[in-house]
Amino acid sequence: MVLLVDVGNSNIVFGLSDGNTILKNWRLKTFLDKSSDELYILIKTLINDSFDDVMISSVVPVVTSALNKMFTKYYQLTPMILGPGVKTGVMLQADDPKSVGADMICDVAGAYRYFEKSIIVDMGTATKYIYQNKNTFMGVAIAPGVSISMKALVNNAALLPSIELQTPNHVLGHNTISCMQSGIIYGAASQVDGMITRIKEEIKDDDIKIIATGGLSKIIVPLCKHEIVYNEVLVLDGLLSIYNKNKN
Repeated sequence: MVLLVDVGNSNIVFGLSDGNTILKNWRLKTFLDKSSDELYILIKTLINDSFDDVMISSVVPVVTSALNKMFTKYYQLTPMILGPGVKTGVMLQADDPKSVGADMICDVAGAYRYFEKSIIVDMGTATKYIYQNKNTFMGVAIAPGVSISMKALVNNAALLPSIELQTPNHVLGHNTISCMQSGIIYGAASQVDGMITRIKEEIKDDDIKIIATGGLSKIIVPLCKHEIVYNEVLVLDGLLSIYNKNKN
């Protein structure tokens, strides 16, 4: 069994795999100040299953280092960390290939398991719109994520309160909270639809598959007008493909 770890700016997602599929997954808020000892206690409480290998994809170097020390010290395992020297199978059409984040590489590898070409909508700290064609990263558009947009609004408008991200019943609200929820939630869905339409026009492919992932996509995708496949563990799927490519 292999433990797959996706470290993002907002969340850390763990996935347990038998080498073929993701059997279980867990999600934690990303921590920046945990020692390897604290990490062990936290993860031991969360994950009771046994595993004999670890692979990490991370966009937060300080957490990568802490996890690496923890797995080495307490599990006697040296994690494979996605980075230079690791075969991904993903080709990168980018001015600076080194600037393409590990999360986006995993998105492409994961989407390619299901579709030869696709538009990937990854809704995390940032919302990323990635075009992949035959396991090649063809380009991306990056926008502020839903949570970041909400925090920016609240922090810069003295009279607006913090709210829960829930879908209101109507687009037009009649109180402050429902008005904000509508603008943020339906606005995000409209952005997704609009960006998909623009990307389809640019690549001249109206029939391309759309696949969405990320913590907030479960809320947003049902509100979109495009047909979108939701995959909660797309990054882990991609990380598993990369793991197998290097182990086999």
